[in-house]
Order: sequence, then structure tokens, then C-alpha cells
Amino acid sequence: MLTIEQALLRPGAYLADAYDIAVIGAGHAGCEAALAGARLGFQTILFAINLDSVGNMPCNPNIGGTAKGQLVREIDALGGEMGRAADKAMIQFRMLNQSRGPAVLSPRAQIDRRKYQSVMKQTLEQTENLDLRQSEVVEILVEPASHDPAEGPGSVLPRVSGVMTRTGAIYPCQKAILTTGTYLEGKIIIGSCQYSGGPDGMFPSIGLSDSLRGLGLDLVRFKTGTPVRLNFRTIDFSQTERQDGDAQVVPFSFEHEEDPVYTQIEQQPCYLTWTTPVTKQEVEVNLHRSPLFSGEIEGVGPRYCPSIEDKFVKFKDKERHQVFIEPMGRDTYEMYLQGMSSSMPEDVQVRMMRSLPGLSHAKIMRSAYAIEYDCLDPTGLRLTLETKAVQGLYSAGQVNGTSGYEEAAAQGLVAGINAVRSLNGQTPVVIDRSQGYIGVLIDDLVTKGTNEPYRMMTARAEYRLVLRQDNADRRLTPLGHELGLVSDARYMAYLAKQARIAAENERFRKTRVAPGEKVNSLLESLGSTPLKPGAGTSLADLLRRPEIHFDDLAPIDPDRPGLSTAERFAVEVDLKYEGYIRLEQERIDRFLRLEHRELAETIDYAAITGLRLEARQKLSRLKPASLGQASRISGVSPADIAVLLVYLDARGAPHA
Repeated sequence: MLTIEQALLRPGAYLADAYDIAVIGAGHAGCEAALAGARLGFQTILFAINLDSVGNMPCNPNIGGTAKGQLVREIDALGGEMGRAADKAMIQFRMLNQSRGPAVLSPRAQIDRRKYQSVMKQTLEQTENLDLRQSEVVEILVEPASHDPAEGPGSVLPRVSGVMTRTGAIYPCQKAILTTGTYLEGKIIIGSCQYSGGPDGMFPSIGLSDSLRGLGLDLVRFKTGTPVRLNFRTIDFSQTERQDGDAQVVPFSFEHEEDPVYTQIEQQPCYLTWTTPVTKQEVEVNLHRSPLFSGEIEGVGPRYCPSIEDKFVKFKDKERHQVFIEPMGRDTYEMYLQGMSSSMPEDVQVRMMRSLPGLSHAKIMRSAYAIEYDCLDPTGLRLTLETKAVQGLYSAGQVNGTSGYEEAAAQGLVAGINAVRSLNGQTPVVIDRSQGYIGVLIDDLVTKGTNEPYRMMTARAEYRLVLRQDNADRRLTPLGHELGLVSDARYMAYLAKQARIAAENERFRKTRVAPGEKVNSLLESLGSTPLKPGAGTSLADLLRRPEIHFDDLAPIDPDRPGLSTAERFAVEVDLKYEGYIRLEQERIDRFLRLEHRELAETIDYAAITGLRLEARQKLSRLKPASLGQASRISGVSPADIAVLLVYLDARGAPHA
């Protein structure tokens, strides 16, 4: 634990410029955090070990995907940047899960990674109140804080006062946001070759982990990996299956809906190939050389993105696995081998890769590798993403134990917003589980923790029919405007869109359709039951039939207004799933009643009669903010929640 005064005594130390907010790390979390801070009027500095790594995609060259696409649309609805940048760098689009209904529809795009970086870096450079600095932060500087009643009797929390770089520069600041990704004490592993390094050939962050431990933060060791990159010219695509994008492109940003610049892009194909028995044999014969199974890798890897050697070990009965060949950009011949993540030695990587159809003569441009890194135990964070150990220190992204660019960006945006809210003396913003996937993500991390890199999935969201990718603006744009991240012009456009959707919903409910040759012929052509004589119905009731979609009814609905594709889809979902949405809203209302029963951090759980010992220990350590959050803590039973309810009622704690 080091103060500014103590740091200035070190050789070469000097006082640099002061800022309101210092963001440490310029990956996807750092970019969103820094932009939020600066756009909301505070002097912000964004540190990167190398400015060429700003907004980098060191692993897969895509954004979105199952549940991740929902996160990107929520980031955009709140006024974040990832969706806009992704649209500008998109080279292929797919809407995933189209056969499974609107609750799990997820946009996914192949991205020109260098274009994305260029767009994001330029956005940062042009933002008022924001400075970029290539420098490595090695110390979080603090000052002793006055007594904080929220932390219990006699407690004293340190308070962020600045950050110090390796070159000795001391930047005073009031808030610091840790967004170091996989850089903390990073170690690259390729077979028996191991060396200190960051992702994508960058330097690691050395020393900052010690500073964090000195502040009382708990760190754990995780690992992730990435596949080889190949030269396009050396691949025989005739032996692969071509995978084209969707004919209709849906931009991530609501600002870009119906804009031909983003909906009519020239798309590039991906390709599908498969592992072979030779691939499997190469893995099995060389398994003793895999650091993953020899014990050389200490960090815990992601369950939902396993290495190819892990796949063959865990799924012994599966003879082959899918491998996708994906472009890295429009102006490069590098191709990404999705599904072949590995930490095997390079010679094994070459043989495995060349055992795949179409790749027998392929040339590797970048080897696959595993990377181990330090990250925080996220249960040491509040729902605001402020650390419980240090006032004014926030943390976001993979350093919180997550995986994925989208999870990182979502956390960065929330951390940046809450750092500003704290500076303004305003109440923090906490998105709950019924408002967005962002709320699910943060609540899972803070309440349950994670023993492996956390990945967002639709199955984690209890209310996914309401938390759809298409209605993220309806759920979160009013909040984004209230916060000051959504412009008045964009908000007015949002209100106009919602008014058109509401009006069309009402028109569909009121417009009656009588049986007749034209109507019944249309229904029969759609595989739907004709109307019986004298049995008219509404357009809304017709639309609720599973086999009928909004545009199908155009021939018998001449008075329909000109709505956009997104608006027509919204009307269809609103009406077709109206009953299910109503039931889900009732569940949300019950959920919110518990969420609104607040639990003070000063509660002495050890003194509450009736709580089981495990519950007392977990509640005392995690200090949940509400009864709802307490109910999701592993080891806290429904009986314990009932005891807490009695405790709150006895003390006159307010109900929602």
C-alpha cells in the first residue's frame, strides 16, 4: 500500500498531470469505461502498454454470438461504443438460433479486426476530456480513508489517490478502473516453451498484481488459449463447406437500423471443415507433450471454449469436431481456425492442422498458444463493480474472471458510469437481472463468483423472453438518455419508433378480418386454418398463429403504415408472445419485490438467530445489497431468506 508522497521518494518518480478517472488497460472494457467517463464530462486518461493494442481482438475475429449479441445491443442501447464500431468493421453477419424463437435470437458478425481497432482508437482520440497514454501502470496509489460506517465498527478503507507507471510518472486521480484483461503476470505456453508475455505478442503487465494484493484484493490464476492463424493462399477451399452470411444484415447499433451503409455490406464467406481420425491420433499420441495435461498449466481454463486436445479427452466417443476457417479482415490473407485452440508444441500443431480436409498444405502464420494470467476474485466487488477493499477502485473485463470481448465491454461501460456517478455524488447504477443480460452477468460474478473464465449464455438469464436482442433499446435507452450517454436526437428517434410500434399493436388488435375467398385462400397458402363463415377475427389473432408472420398478412391488410423491418418484427413478437410475456412480467414483479428489500452492509449476520452457520459466513463475507441477491448466494437456503425477512420486518425495513 503506497501513497503519492511515498511514491515520490522512489528514484526517478515525478508528478504528472492529474485526472478525475484513470483507466488501466485499453481493451474492450477499458475503451468503454474511458469513453463513458469522458463523455460524461470528467477528465479521463486511458493507459495502454502499447497503443497498437487499443481495442484489439487477440482471439476470435468476431463480435456477438449466443447471448453475447444481446450484450452488444444492450451496450449500444445505453450509449456505449462497441456496437457502432462493430458495424463499421463488419465483414459477415449471421442471426443465430433463428429456428428457436425470439428469446434466443443472437446477432453475430465476423469483424475486420484491424478496422475495428482503427475505428475505436480514432473514436477515443477524438473524444473530448480523454487522453490516451502508452505506459504501463505498476502501482495503485491510495490514501487512508476516514471511518466508513458501511464497513462495520473500527474499519478503515483506503481510497484511490493516483496511479504510478513503470517510468516513475505519478498521475493523481480520484477514481481508477482496472481493465487489464489477460495481461496481469501473463505467461505464454506453447508445449514445453513458456515465457512471460501478453496476448497477441504484447508485453505482459508485471508488478501490478503485487500492488493489488497489497491492497487486500484476492487474485486467482486463469488461462485461455487461441488457435493458429493460416495463410489464405495455402488453403484448398474445394475440400471445405462454404458458409455465407445472412442475406439480411441487422446492425448491432440501433442508430444504424435501415441504414444501407450498414445493412447492405459486401460480405465475405467463412468455411467449415472437420477434424479427422488422424487429428485425433495426433492428439492422443502427443498428449504427454500437452502442458494442459502434464500439469505445467496451473490456471483454470474456459469450459465452453476448450482446446482441441481437451475436446478429444473429454469427448472420447466423438470421432470428429467442427472447425471453422474465418477471415481476419478484408485486407489480409490471415485466416482464423475457430475450434482448434491448443497449447501443443508447434510441430504437433502443424501435423494436427494439416490433418484437416483442405489444410494438407496450409502454412501457419501465427502459432496457437495458451496464456495464463492473474485476475480478481469477483466476489470482492460490489454490484457497481467498485472493489470492496478500496474506495474509488473499480474493475471490469477479463480481470474479473470473464471471457469474451462483449462481457468485458459491458462491464467497462458500467464501471465507467458508476465512477462518474460517485464523483457526482449520485446514486450508483445497478442493472438488475430483469433489465438486461448486463445485470445477469454482473450479478453472477459478484454474487456467485466463478471458478473458471465466465461466459455469457442465454440459459443464465431467467427472463430471456423479455431480455431479447431486438428490444434492448426499449429496456435501456431511457436509462442511457437519463445518464447522458444517449443524445437528445437519438432519444427522440427512439420515442418515435416506440410510438409507431405501440400504434401498430393497437391497430392490429382493433382491425377485424372477415372470412372470404381472399382471406381464406391466403390462410390456406400459409398452412393455416381458414376462417369459418360468420367467424371474423382480428389481425392480432391471426398473427398469433405460429405459422403466420407479420409480412404474410400484407395482402389482406391494405391500410398498414410503412414500418421498418425492426418495427414490424417488434409488433410480431409483442402480439404473438403477448401471453407468455405477461406471465414473465409477473415473475419479474415477484423477483423485484425481493430485489427491493435492501440489506445494509452494517448488518451483523452472526447475531441473527436462526441463520445457519454457512449462511452467516457467506452473508458476512459477501455483504449482499438486497434480499434477492442474498437468495442467489450458494449456501444460503430459502429458510435463511425467511429468517432474514423476519429480521427486516421486525426492524421496520421498508417494502418495495
